[in-house]
This record gives sequence, C-alpha cells and structure tokens, in this order.
Amino acid sequence: MDTTTLAAFLAVDLLLVFTPGADWAYAISAGLRGRSVVPAVTGLVAGHAAYALVAVAGLAVIVASSPAALTALTMVGAGYLLWLGWGVLRQPAVPTTAGESADTSRLQVLLKGFGISGLNPKALLLYFSLFPQFIDPATGWPVAAQTGLLSTVHLTACAVVYVLVGVLARTLLSTRPSAARNVTRVSGAMMIAIGALLLAERLA
Repeated sequence: MDTTTLAAFLAVDLLLVFTPGADWAYAISAGLRGRSVVPAVTGLVAGHAAYALVAVAGLAVIVASSPAALTALTMVGAGYLLWLGWGVLRQPAVPTTAGESADTSRLQVLLKGFGISGLNPKALLLYFSLFPQFIDPATGWPVAAQTGLLSTVHLTACAVVYVLVGVLARTLLSTRPSAARNVTRVSGAMMIAIGALLLAERLA
C-alpha cells in the first residue's frame, strides 16, 4: 500500500470521524459528567477495534455480502441509538464539580462506549463499504495487513478526535450549565433522529 492511497483513506476517514453522531454525543456527555473522558473514549475505540478484528479476519466480506445480516445489525444499532437518545433527553448531562463522584463506574462508562460504537451504523459503513475501496491485493501486501494498517489509522483518528471533543465540551461548557444541557439535548435528539432514519430506511 503506497502513501498516496493511505493519505486518501485518511482524508475520507477524517471526514467520517469529524461528522457529529452517536460517538460525538457520548464523548460530549462523558466530558460533562465524568472526571476523565479516557474511559468513555477507550470504550468507543474498543467498539471500533472489534470491527477491525472482524475486518482483518475477513469476515467483513461475508457480512457485507449478506443483506439479512447487515439489516439485523443496523436495526439493533438503530434501536440502541433510540434508547440512548431518549435517556439523554430525559436526563441531560450537566458539568460536575471537581469533588463530585461520577454517576457510574469507569467500567460501566467504558462498556457503554463499547456498545455505542460497536452498534454504530457509521462504523458498519466504514468497515464494510469504505475499506474495500482502498485495499488492493495486487500491491503484494496481504489483504489482512492492509486492513490492519487502515484500521490502525482509523482507531488513532477516533481516539484523538473523541478525546478532543470530550475535553473541549468540558472546557467550554463547564461554566455554562444551561448551554451544557442544551448541547446534550441536541446530542440526544441526534441519536433519536439517526436511529429513526435507519429504522425507516430498513423497514421501507
């Protein structure tokens, strides 16, 4: 795989990572609720890493060729987004004080992040639709090695961007409780909208 192909993939990947969605919403919420965004971001990246392992193993091709499997995964992910979005609307995040304990443990925060990104339809799009366009068996690199390299680039981009999103949310909104509530309500509404659109698309 040459540097031109890698640069082209990074450009497209960053466009996807920088697009606000369920991962962003969770990173913002974690930045406002928790003392550290690291557990939340670790969970989000772990969810993407699970897809990476599937892609490296070659199962992505099998899943992508099965409309029923993709439909099932998408509908589960859409339902999860609807549930999370409703929860955010009911209890919007507000900045916590330095001495206030988090509502949930770090492990719970990590596992929730894993569930969000692991069922994120955008991740499905990335691994099952985008990756194959940048993989060329004729280069001499094994397909698994190319997939692993692209996955590493993607996971690094996710980690950096989501940490920045969480930290900026805390920094910019820590003294503005009403603004923080509004931002998280918008994030919850985005989750619901994305989930509803996905369900409508699959049921149509």
